[in-house]
Amino acid sequence: MDPNSLTQLERFKNEVGIKFQLFNSLFTSLPFHRIEKTGILLSLLLSNCEEGYDKGMSPVDILNDFFDKHTGRKSEEERIDLLFRFLQYAERQIVLFDALEDAAFRDLHDFAGTGSLKQLQARVEQENQQAVLQELMQHFAIRLVLTAHPTQFYPGEVLGIIHDLAKALSEDNNAQVNMYLQQLGKTPFLKKEKPTPYDEAISLVWFLENIFYAAAGRILFFMKRHLQYVPNPKNPIIRLGFWPGGDRDGNPFVKVDTTLKVAKELRTSILKCYYLDIRKLKRRLTFKGVTKPLAELEKLLYDHVFVPGYESELVLQDILGPLLHIRQTLKKEHNGLFIHLVETLINKVEVFGLHFASLDVRQDSSVHTALWQELAKVPGILPDGYAQLDAVGKMDAIMQLQQQLSPNVLSNDIHQDTLKIPATICDIQRLNGEAGCHRYIISQCQSALNVLEVFGLFLLNGWQPEKMPVDIVPLFETIDDLQGAAAIMETLYMQPGYREHLRRRGHQQTIMLGFSDGTKDGGYLMANWCIYKAKEELTMLSRKYDIDVVFFDGRGGPPSRGGGKTHKFYASMGQNISNREIQLTIQGQTVSSNFGTVDAAQFNMEQLMNAGLSSTLFASKLSTLEKAEEQILVELANLGYKSYQGLKNHPNFLDYLSSASPLRFYADTNIGSRPAKRGGSAKLALKDLRAIPFVGAWSQIKQNVTGYYGVGTALYHFEAAGRWQEVADLYQQSLFFRTLIDNCEMAMKKCFFPLTAYLGDHAVYGKVWHMIHDEYNLTRKMVLKLSGNTELMGNYPVEQLSIQMRERIVIPLTTIQQFGLAQLRRMEEQVMTSPLKEKYEKLVMRCSFGIINAGRNSA
Repeated sequence: MDPNSLTQLERFKNEVGIKFQLFNSLFTSLPFHRIEKTGILLSLLLSNCEEGYDKGMSPVDILNDFFDKHTGRKSEEERIDLLFRFLQYAERQIVLFDALEDAAFRDLHDFAGTGSLKQLQARVEQENQQAVLQELMQHFAIRLVLTAHPTQFYPGEVLGIIHDLAKALSEDNNAQVNMYLQQLGKTPFLKKEKPTPYDEAISLVWFLENIFYAAAGRILFFMKRHLQYVPNPKNPIIRLGFWPGGDRDGNPFVKVDTTLKVAKELRTSILKCYYLDIRKLKRRLTFKGVTKPLAELEKLLYDHVFVPGYESELVLQDILGPLLHIRQTLKKEHNGLFIHLVETLINKVEVFGLHFASLDVRQDSSVHTALWQELAKVPGILPDGYAQLDAVGKMDAIMQLQQQLSPNVLSNDIHQDTLKIPATICDIQRLNGEAGCHRYIISQCQSALNVLEVFGLFLLNGWQPEKMPVDIVPLFETIDDLQGAAAIMETLYMQPGYREHLRRRGHQQTIMLGFSDGTKDGGYLMANWCIYKAKEELTMLSRKYDIDVVFFDGRGGPPSRGGGKTHKFYASMGQNISNREIQLTIQGQTVSSNFGTVDAAQFNMEQLMNAGLSSTLFASKLSTLEKAEEQILVELANLGYKSYQGLKNHPNFLDYLSSASPLRFYADTNIGSRPAKRGGSAKLALKDLRAIPFVGAWSQIKQNVTGYYGVGTALYHFEAAGRWQEVADLYQQSLFFRTLIDNCEMAMKKCFFPLTAYLGDHAVYGKVWHMIHDEYNLTRKMVLKLSGNTELMGNYPVEQLSIQMRERIVIPLTTIQQFGLAQLRRMEEQVMTSPLKEKYEKLVMRCSFGIINAGRNSA
């Protein structure tokens, strides 16, 4: 461990660890309903849990022992009541820990160190790469896409308290800290109703207004001043994307009126941000020649934001023009006084335009296919016998469409809505600009026809091919789809009509690659390797056809799906993979944990920009895989895949997950508008189960299967074959492989098998539990041998301690949850009816909130 890491560790202990113990004591006097002694009892429960698991006790035995020793509660109902109070208390402990980490963020991270823009500046100057960087910045961009995937359990009110609490903690304002903790005690954490897609959008708009708006302004100010960045109007270097209100995949509650409503909210929100900044500027810019244009701009924005029903044509230049004039006046006539304030606002306007974030539309390919089957029945639209044509024939027929069609000819609501989408996009572009909504993403894209089926929707809406400012983005997720992606894209690149469309879109094609379903389908190693290989093949293919390919990663954050140290992942891609842009989804707790404060957002965005720019500027041997190294990874991936398939295909695999985890209660948490699985079948099937609940369920029971399963078996195979040195050399030489192992260690660090050890003796589930436990132990042994450390995450001591402290806070919660699940299993196995069954179900579901929030990502 280097001295700097040791210093950071000491800072973490002082600023987070010790302060948590001090402020945690305040909870004993908080005004919770009927929980005066809860803090003391919860501390006793934590001790009971730790001692009990050391002795091999089950959660049921631990809690029964606790009740007998430390409480006078004899009835089952009284005991359940106390457990609910423990949940309330622990949830607020987690909020306090979050706020402390947020408050200490700047002290714990080096904003001029590795991965920062200041570090990039120094290295560029040292290696005389300024001209190369200037050219690169004209084409490079990062796009962070906020999604509404249900992994965030904090209501908006609690997010606001965390934000304010962190500010008070950073300022050492103990009086305010105490007040916010009291507010926390009285603020409900439970959402009584499921949010609508519009509700989800409003929750994320809070981050746009309060975090990203300020962070982007800071970054661009630095880039213009110190990296001589000259904005490219056609390619803003920072972009934000938005899915709530546009993402229809498996969500029947998203309709065109929702999409329009969210787009309007995004436009209003960014204009409001500009208006508030103008108000602040007026306090400083009191000089001749600037007060009048400033007042006119304030009036213009006020009318568009606050006057009900006000409508007028507004273009970006109406805002940017006056600001540029004011900047010039300050420079010429007022010695540049406060010019930096104007420049910062100009930066924001150049990035956020009239749209704030680009609203993406997403739908599953099966919906489009079913729609076209119905369209084939409508006379005069498609050629006779369309349904019997092969894929090429269908593509040719679609590309020759000239007739406009009313959605009213269709009887299915989803089909009508789907056919209305192009007109909706047109309306959004008229108000928010083209950047407001210009991408249509196709989930489970399995053919070139799937892409042209979407192209045809725009033709049926009267769009002319030569005037179609929309990018169609195929999403490849499963192992088979990833492996077939290059063939699909080559078919598209060779299709004359689609090739012409790409020419008009600047010879650029965006392709989305999903980690979620890929890992669920093929396991950790195979999914990551297939995504890497698909990118390599798609890059080579696109270069062959003179297409600039842009990869959009459905990463989400959880390391089991490829997250973890995200910037290191991108830095490891190498020269055989296009890095024209870095695009990725961020969701759930990843939004609040990585981008929950302006400092955190600035730091993590800089890390991504540095990773993308540096991978081109300073390409190294560590980044690009040699053929021999690729062959080792292929073997490892195949071995890991075979191991994972053995677990996944076990007849009790899904029943085990459903019974041992709160998976079946996921849809009842009221954290997201989307159903937990695709399709309407009552029977749970792995292919229909969404990856977020799948990954989240493993994290709830502290097994995180998707983050390591098969890794140990694959590494052990090399060791047993006398080939250990090959993987050891790969670990030292390949940043990609080392990043995979780092992320794997993070997933394992959050595992705790004593929690579920009692299932090892279960008649039905025992075999599955032992398979998982054995693979965990083997993987732990192998990765520690590989890293040379004695404990997991030994190279990241601060993150290691953070996880340890968070996991300790939730031990009572995971114990209570397993206690509740055990009671429910007992009732089901004995075919019992109990008036307390509903309370146990609610207990299990409520525990999920604190467990997920404490993890700060879903693995």
